[in-house]
Amino acid sequence: MIASWCAEHLGSVPVDVLFERRSVSEVVGLRLADGREVVVKAREAEGREASCVAAQARLAERGFPCARPLTDVVRVGSLAVHAEESRPGGEMLLGDSPAIAERYAAVFARLMTELADIVVAPPLPNPRWARWDHRGPGLWPAIGFLDERDQSAVPAYVVETAVRARERLLATELPRVLGHADFEAQNLRWYDGEIWAVHDWDSLAWQPEAALVGAASGTFASASPPSLAPVASSATFLAAYQELRGRRFTAEEAEIAWAASLWTAVHNARWEALHGDPPVCGEAVRDQAAERLRRAGRFSP
Repeated sequence: MIASWCAEHLGSVPVDVLFERRSVSEVVGLRLADGREVVVKAREAEGREASCVAAQARLAERGFPCARPLTDVVRVGSLAVHAEESRPGGEMLLGDSPAIAERYAAVFARLMTELADIVVAPPLPNPRWARWDHRGPGLWPAIGFLDERDQSAVPAYVVETAVRARERLLATELPRVLGHADFEAQNLRWYDGEIWAVHDWDSLAWQPEAALVGAASGTFASASPPSLAPVASSATFLAAYQELRGRRFTAEEAEIAWAASLWTAVHNARWEALHGDPPVCGEAVRDQAAERLRRAGRFSP
């Protein structure tokens, strides 16, 4: 299928597979017969993909460090497929210190500034790990392969933290904006101390700015397995972001940022528990939840 898809949409067939990765999306790096190196991405179609690729294309046109899409999104059965330029190279910047947090905050501030005047249809539904704003019943968004597992494996403190963080998030009426909802070390590459590439534009979301920034302040250090940054580093990230954007958060925005900083972590903690994985995020949630909830205006009962 991929050979015929490339021939039709890229005008050349693949002659070599450079890499393959499977997660939420299937991502394949290819060398084409005409010498180009491209990346083809396929994921379950949800109706949000065209907006993500359109925003990515506009960022690339402006010189933002990301791969340039080579095709629009094409529906292939139940899949949404597109191709983009290969942007290899660079290294991950690892660490979760306040100094590292400042560097990531600078990239996120630049990213959000660039996205601010890009107009696309909201990329909804939001990515599943960021979908605290779902409209379904219950606490968690519907994710079949997680929901079918024994939910009693999820620690009570993870559920309680998720309930209280989500209550704060749902109480806000802050305007929604476009932002990156998977801002993790594994999705960025650096070269000679400068940002070289931001990847995973399938993960754009439509949420309050403070929620997007707050989530990034918690996830920026995540490689594999996912983690939650220390509270002090998240605080540094948030302060640096506001300074670079030239605007202080209101009290409400600050609370929303701290509540959002927990949501991805509780999602990951649930995943760990349901899969029997080491509780990396689970332990971080247990250790940090009280302070993060306090900053979110959700004091312990």
